[in-house]
Formats: sequence, C-alpha cells, structure tokens
Amino acid sequence: MPIIKPVNGKSPRIPEDCFIAENATIVGDVVMGSQCSIWFNAVVRGDVHFIKMGEKVNVQDGAVIHATYQKSPTRIGNNVSIGHNAIVHGCTIHDNVLVGMGSIIMDDCVVESNSIIAAGAVVTQNTRVEAGSIYAGVPAKKIKDIDEDLISGEIHRIANNYIRYSSWFK
Repeated sequence: MPIIKPVNGKSPRIPEDCFIAENATIVGDVVMGSQCSIWFNAVVRGDVHFIKMGEKVNVQDGAVIHATYQKSPTRIGNNVSIGHNAIVHGCTIHDNVLVGMGSIIMDDCVVESNSIIAAGAVVTQNTRVEAGSIYAGVPAKKIKDIDEDLISGEIHRIANNYIRYSSWFK
C-alpha cells in the first residue's frame, strides 16, 4: 500500500482514476487532478506548503515533489511528465511540459507551457523558462525553440503513454 497520510490536518486529495504505486508516498496538502499517476518510489510531500497538480500529470519513479516552508508552493499544470529521479521544488510548471530524467527545478522558477527541461538539467532559483523552449545544462539555459513535432511527439506522447501504463496496474 502506498503511504498516503495527513500532515497538520491536511490530507492528500486524489481522484479515484489516478494510479498510485504501492511504494509511492503522498503526504499533506496535495491536490491532484484526474488521470494522474505517481510511480514507484516517488515522493509528493505537501508537508511544508501546498502542492497542486492538474490533470494527466505523471510523476515517474524516484521523483520528488516538494516545496519551501511558508514561502514557495509547487504548482503543476495539465499534461506534465516529471521524469525518473527528477526534483521539482517550490516552483510553477505550466501545461504541456516534459521534465527530463534527473533534472532539478528549484524554488520560484516558472516553466511556461510547451517546454522541455532536458535530462540532467538544473534550473536554478528564480529562472523563467520561456514558453515553447528547451532548456538544458547546469545551470540550465535555453538551447532552442521547440517545434510542433516535439510538442506532439514527445510531450503529449509521453503523458498519454503514462495513462496507458497506469491502466496496466489498476
């Protein structure tokens, strides 16, 4: 059974159509939209501030979603894939975003819609990732504009695949 527990009187709110892996952890002030999935060893920790996720968000194996105490909540839009072992901390991610494996998005960053954070990238505090772009590196910088093929071929494909994958476990 996953660890799903209240903290300071606030309990996670998880729609019934979401998939939560047996060893995932979700605690505190976490609100998820429909068709989300939280995968093996992922942690969504809404103990120090709120975490709000839209619809069709997948938090892949080993990823950590957290916030900063009384300062920076975490907001995640619709159709967002958070790759294996990524860290998303006290930031805002808009719709249609792919957060690559092992990447880190730090406090008070804003990742605008239709963007990709490359695997292993470190998006440092207060960075604004402009809509329709790919950011990579340490620290992450814009490397190019994204085209419609990447939006449909990667961002939408991966989010939709995770809805399919989660159906295998329900």
